[in-house]
Amino acid sequence: MSRRLFAALAAFFCAAPFLWLVLTALRPEAELTRLGPPSHLSSTAFVRVIREQPLPRAMLNGFLVSACTTVLAIALGSLAAFSLARLRPPGRSVILAGALAVSMFPPIATVGPLYELLSRLGLLDHWAGLVLPYTTFALPLAIFLLTRAFEDIPEELFRAARVDGCSPLSALVRVHLPLAAPSIATAALLVFIAAWNELLYALTFLSTPERRTAPVAIAMLSSEHAEPWGEIAAASTLATLPLVVLALIFQRRIVSGLTAGAVKG
Repeated sequence: MSRRLFAALAAFFCAAPFLWLVLTALRPEAELTRLGPPSHLSSTAFVRVIREQPLPRAMLNGFLVSACTTVLAIALGSLAAFSLARLRPPGRSVILAGALAVSMFPPIATVGPLYELLSRLGLLDHWAGLVLPYTTFALPLAIFLLTRAFEDIPEELFRAARVDGCSPLSALVRVHLPLAAPSIATAALLVFIAAWNELLYALTFLSTPERRTAPVAIAMLSSEHAEPWGEIAAASTLATLPLVVLALIFQRRIVSGLTAGAVKG
């Protein structure tokens, strides 16, 4: 009983900020600065955000950018992780250390050089100008998660596949990817969330309103004289819902992927 109570309290603690965000979005505009429960619930903020603001288009842009980033990061990360886990190239530890070093760069320290590079490549104000940096900084996470997942798969299966005539790439596709599906789902969701929530690069590299992603569109809701807290809360709620739905759908695979290799036989 105490374990269930603790789990319920932990779940409420994690969900409380989102519930407060939803309540703020549904609160009447005149009561936004008041404490206590609202006198009634209103969907005005949601209607304004959907009809008067470019949030739906921004969410679609963000989905496309995040999906492309996820596909590239998982595809490249799977190849790199398989090579590190099974083929064991020379300098394996140096490669992993380099991937870790890339992930430690703060975005603010790289935004200037990346802006200059993308400008020379003609990728400013283009989705590819976001997908490439996002993929670069998502690769270390994908590589680390998938390398551990592939290492947990018995090496005898790889050897048996090779004896049966599979090339290393075929062994990856036919044997390792299906067995590492929980870890792949976990890595894909974490990469998608990171790309979906990123603000600095999207704000810097995109200038056309029609190409903005959801975080940029929400940031642009602020005005010089007043803060539309209701609309900001409504937009934030709508932008968070896809992540909540994905987490609920893939929760079993996420838990399996995060705990893979935690227990050794």
